Amino acid sequence: MLLLLILLGVVSGRRARLLQGLPAISAVEENAAAGVTVYTFNVTVSPLSSDDVAVLPTILNSNPLAEAFVIEPKGNLEYRVVTTGNLVLDYETMPNRFDLQIFVEDTTGRTDLNILTVQVTDKNESPVFQGNMAIQTLTIYVLEGTPPARIYQVKAADPENAKLKYSLLPASMPFSVFENGAIFSRKEFDYEKDPHCYFLNITVTDPDGLNSTKTVNIKIININDERPYFTTKQRIYRIPEEQSPGTFVANVTAKDPDDEGSPSRLFYSIQSSERYFSIDPSTGVLLVIGRIDRDDLPLQLHPNISLIVRVEDSPSSGHASEMEITIIIDDINDNPPECNPSTFRKEANENTAAGTFLLELRNYCKDIDVDPSNNQFDFTGLSGFGSNNFALESTVSGRLVMTESIDLENPANQGVEVYSLTVRVQDTASPNYSSKYPFYTSFDIFLCYIIHIYIRIKPVNEFFPVFSNLSYVFNVPEIAKVGSTIGRVSARDKDWPPSGITYSIVAGGGTRNYANIFWISPTKGHLKILSRLDYETAQKHILTVQASDQEKTATASVIVNVLEVNDEEPVCSPNFYSFQIPVSLAVGTNINGFRIECQDRDSEPRSFRYFINEGNVNNHFTFSPSAGSNTSRLILASRFDYESGLDTNWIYRLCVYITDDNLLSARDKTAHLVKTGTVTLSLRVIPNPTTLITTTPGFTLVTKRENLYSGSAWYVPFVITLGSLLFLGLLGYLGFLLATWVRTHCPPAGRAHGKPLINAPEKKKPEKDVVVTMTKLNTVFDGQARDPVTGRMYEFNTQSGARRWKKSNEPLQLELALQATSSAMDDSGQGTERAEAPSKKGPSEKGKELSAETKPASKLTGGQ
Repeated sequence: MLLLLILLGVVSGRRARLLQGLPAISAVEENAAAGVTVYTFNVTVSPLSSDDVAVLPTILNSNPLAEAFVIEPKGNLEYRVVTTGNLVLDYETMPNRFDLQIFVEDTTGRTDLNILTVQVTDKNESPVFQGNMAIQTLTIYVLEGTPPARIYQVKAADPENAKLKYSLLPASMPFSVFENGAIFSRKEFDYEKDPHCYFLNITVTDPDGLNSTKTVNIKIININDERPYFTTKQRIYRIPEEQSPGTFVANVTAKDPDDEGSPSRLFYSIQSSERYFSIDPSTGVLLVIGRIDRDDLPLQLHPNISLIVRVEDSPSSGHASEMEITIIIDDINDNPPECNPSTFRKEANENTAAGTFLLELRNYCKDIDVDPSNNQFDFTGLSGFGSNNFALESTVSGRLVMTESIDLENPANQGVEVYSLTVRVQDTASPNYSSKYPFYTSFDIFLCYIIHIYIRIKPVNEFFPVFSNLSYVFNVPEIAKVGSTIGRVSARDKDWPPSGITYSIVAGGGTRNYANIFWISPTKGHLKILSRLDYETAQKHILTVQASDQEKTATASVIVNVLEVNDEEPVCSPNFYSFQIPVSLAVGTNINGFRIECQDRDSEPRSFRYFINEGNVNNHFTFSPSAGSNTSRLILASRFDYESGLDTNWIYRLCVYITDDNLLSARDKTAHLVKTGTVTLSLRVIPNPTTLITTTPGFTLVTKRENLYSGSAWYVPFVITLGSLLFLGLLGYLGFLLATWVRTHCPPAGRAHGKPLINAPEKKKPEKDVVVTMTKLNTVFDGQARDPVTGRMYEFNTQSGARRWKKSNEPLQLELALQATSSAMDDSGQGTERAEAPSKKGPSEKGKELSAETKPASKLTGGQ
């Protein structure tokens, strides 16, 4: 019984009591170190389980969330909760209570989850110093001559917020500390008589006697009460611009009366913000540190630089004196003339007249030197490709003009569109060599600047395009493929550079049925056909082709001669015919008076030739005439012989070929294209009747059932479809509710078999049946042919000549025709012969004939 209960507990997976001693409440002292035991508990496992657990006791959650505790095993399923040290447990600043959720699982799958509450207890702690005294030894500086006063405020705090007491050792020191921690000096110190440094031990104590001690270092600072003075007399200096950094300018000196008998410890500085000069703080040497450009602002307007030099006997809070000195900057010729832009691009039309003004360079160039003697320049040295076509009218103004007209069509100028020129802008004053231009030598040279000028000669469209021929003639066979090239036109333009010529068809090239028969490549001039050519429709096409260079145009005529090709096949009427002939028909008789008439759009009537290609067993049939006419009759060439067994076929299907090669020789037939038309004939041989059977004309009633759809009733399928979808959706929803109810109220174990509870109804598509009754009285269409005009198939009655268009899916009603014909022959007295002929055959032949005659009848009956 116990085993059954354990198995049921494992299967159900219910929670069991595995954690012994939990839930519980435990305490731990604040500031506990890592590894301190907080609580110990045991784990009890199932008898079916091994002596271990699947999941060790684990802290799943901590409230508040922290990593202050962890579970460690002690052995024999005993565990303890210890501190981690990752989080300092401070009673004053941290939470005082932690709720730990402990989880365990044994090897049988049983689990347990309980809570251990840990409370942090308070502990008395020593007071701590705050501020700088908490992290380092404090040093306090006191100036000599300072009267007794507070020199520092000691700050300390007790974790338990108890009142603190301050004390100072040694007590003989000229300092005291108050109850609030303020340190006071008790005398005015003299640097020359009193010690320069004092060490004090400051102690802070709480009511329980716990204390902390820090050392304070107090230093006495000497003060200076005399002002230094300058010994340098010169106040104005002059230097040229563009001096190198580090160039010496002046040496400023001073003395301090407090340092008599020993070297002075003075500090020099420039009071104003200065980017040109600096002074050595120890020696007072004035040096150049930045570029001094006389030609740039603000020196361009104010070349004098004033400096306030300050000397101090202490880096800070000392006595100081100031002196103003002036430095005058002299201009030098250190800038070449500059042009903005330095590259010019101009355009001029070809054939521009000589002397035409192009550019005045003086408007774009300047020399920024301040002194007028240093900013003079001129324009010289015009050179470069094609410079002989241009000139500078004046070296002062730099006015550039054309010296002669340029014609791009001239062979000497062909291929040249841009002329590249250079002009030298030269400074007329000698340069002062400085570090800015280290590449200059001591030779007598001048500063210069190079200008680049690019002059593009714009072509002028002077000439019209010219076709290579005034007219073009292309001969094209009418069977040429659509998209094939039939010829090419080309045109040239004498203008340089050669401009792109585009071609187009501006007139012609169309017929009544097609607006555009031809297409011309806009860039290449290739002429192509877009639709099939027909010699019988048009033998010649005249086009007007235009060549354009975007401004000027020229035209040429194109004549396309369409060459005749035999590409039309003969069309005969009728192209299908079915009829019956008696077995005793005389040789040479025109069968049923049948004849065919043929037409060919590209052949004469005498070009036709007639021959039976298939189905003419024993050559009983022939056509007369067999060639040279567009009309030919079907003739019985030899009589039928069924009695001797020579003939066995009662139905003949003749495939008649009509070719248009009658006028061609044997050699020409291999070279020319020959077209063939076809006519299909179906003939049934009727045996001679032996017994007269009186019959009366009958009629055939055909009932046809169709599903008809009216275009005006578009809403009917829409409403039916929508209603079906809604009905199916309702059925699905009801099925879902029923399945849910069954699944809820019927347990799975109660099912006796796996058959479904619900059979979904079959989906039926509503139909709309319309019954049409058709009655055909003595009108059976037993033949078919193709209309030569429209090309559609039609059916006809061989007796009355009635016709109708044939439907694509309706078979030929040959069997009905046989029945109607048999009835007619019985009335004329030939029924006896029809009955006797089969009687002469053997049983096997009778079976074959009966099966051949009954199969079509069965098909018709099924259709009815």
